[in-house]
Amino acid sequence: MSGHEQFAEDLALLALGSLGGDERLALEKHLRECAACRRELESLRGDMALLSFSTGGPKPPARSRERLMAAIAREPRGSAAPAKRWWMLAPSLAVAALMLVIVLLMKQNSALRQQVARMDYDAAAQHVELRRAREVVSTLTASDAMRVTLVAAKTPPQPQGKAIYVRDRSNLIFIASNMPAAPPEKAYELWLIPASGAPIPAGVFKPDAHGSATVVNPPLPGGVEAKAFAITIEPEAGSATPTMPIVMVGAGE
Repeated sequence: MSGHEQFAEDLALLALGSLGGDERLALEKHLRECAACRRELESLRGDMALLSFSTGGPKPPARSRERLMAAIAREPRGSAAPAKRWWMLAPSLAVAALMLVIVLLMKQNSALRQQVARMDYDAAAQHVELRRAREVVSTLTASDAMRVTLVAAKTPPQPQGKAIYVRDRSNLIFIASNMPAAPPEKAYELWLIPASGAPIPAGVFKPDAHGSATVVNPPLPGGVEAKAFAITIEPEAGSATPTMPIVMVGAGE
């Protein structure tokens, strides 16, 4: 046995803080004279720190435990003293293993919380979409809804627009068909013409390639009595007041 090998187990016990008495004094004297054993002691202490406190997963603690066990295995087991030291080492290894299990359980618990949070978010988004769909159906089927059909002024009634308005809820659904394309950098703007007061902007739209367009529940003031609806051509961002001429208009049925 070389001078280094006889201290292998003592180095491991010293790294754990479990070496005392004459054996500790002898090892500390040897460490003052042996740079190789000092490096081995620092390495073992680093392994124990990883084994006890690492949160990066099971791989670093596993390698640290193997290194520590290899250092202890280099000491012959022929005497009674090493067996006694194994009993001193076992509680520390059990604590380290328990800490590793706790870390893994904490990581698993965190992943489960994130999964539950994602499920809650998805459920909330579905609830919002369902509520919007119910509002659309409610507006389309409301018995007190005002239904207005808009036609092109002074031309055959090919382009059409239908407005469905529920005054009490300020809900408005507008459906256009056969609409010609808007001029460049322009758009159509829908207007609610109240029984009294100035026209109220009710949404900007551009027809698709088939001339179809919709406006669904634009922001409107509450409880406004509508006398008619109209459409003008405005800048793409919309206007605060209608720009003449009015291209489509319709009153309540």
